[in-house]
Amino acid sequence: MAEPESTVINTNVKQKDPSTALVIAVTTRAIFNLEEEHKLYLEKGKEEYTRHQQANQDKPLPPGTAFAFIQAVQYVNEKILESNPAERDLFDILVLSNNSPESGARIINSAKHYGLEISKFCFVSDEDSTQYLKSHGVKLFLSADRTDVCNALRRGVSAALVFQQEVQAPSTPLRVVFDGDAVLFSDETDQIFQEQGLEGAVQYERAMEAIPIGEGPLKAFAMHLGKMRKKFGQEKSPIRTYLVTARSGRDMGIRAIKTLREWGLPIDEAFFMDGAPKGPILAQIQPHIFFDDGLHNIQGAQNVGVPSAWVP
Repeated sequence: MAEPESTVINTNVKQKDPSTALVIAVTTRAIFNLEEEHKLYLEKGKEEYTRHQQANQDKPLPPGTAFAFIQAVQYVNEKILESNPAERDLFDILVLSNNSPESGARIINSAKHYGLEISKFCFVSDEDSTQYLKSHGVKLFLSADRTDVCNALRRGVSAALVFQQEVQAPSTPLRVVFDGDAVLFSDETDQIFQEQGLEGAVQYERAMEAIPIGEGPLKAFAMHLGKMRKKFGQEKSPIRTYLVTARSGRDMGIRAIKTLREWGLPIDEAFFMDGAPKGPILAQIQPHIFFDDGLHNIQGAQNVGVPSAWVP
């Protein structure tokens, strides 16, 4: 696959080896709040948008939903390199943008202003920029565009849709919360639940208890995160991972726990909500990002100021 139309290498940061790094691609609207600019683009067109971005290229954009997550990821890199300066298993961040390089100067300047460790800025003129994800070795893609996310998932890349919201930047360490079914796990039990109700789903889980649940769209990302997590002892780790699932612990928790064990995926804490709202527990955890396939759960998270990403 050809390189995107224009890739700007950020010479201010140490370039990572994409074959060993956990590469995360974020779109500009996921990392910065570009809602006003996006509205201008939709209403007045590309030329007016480009003119606006060029005129304001030295004015930093406000942080977006994924901003705190990217900052926390940077903190993990610092901690990993402190313990082993030769370590190559690091996070690598690249920005994927449909901006032209001319209007993209503001994006680069904003990243520089906040001291974000972004390795590359890829300015893509194609309608479907997700075709470049695999060539960059991307393990997680965060976008504010639903079509982008669906295309990435179809290409086999872990991806989620970020909604713009006011986010209080939580402190370190990096905290990531995963939902279970249709996020970490496949949606097999969800489908049984839709067809046969709770009783049917519980019976299915009991019958399948010894067999690990299938892989969900974010499993690959979670596994790489888990691998990095294992470099540190429980107390010293700059990464904390959580499972917050609608499953009940009593009837449907055992198979989930056995699956995580089978995968060798270290999860720091698991909460089996038995259908209760997730907002209160998320408010307690204060994650940098929360992945869920249920829009009502995303809404509940947003209501308590938790940065959320929907896995459609």
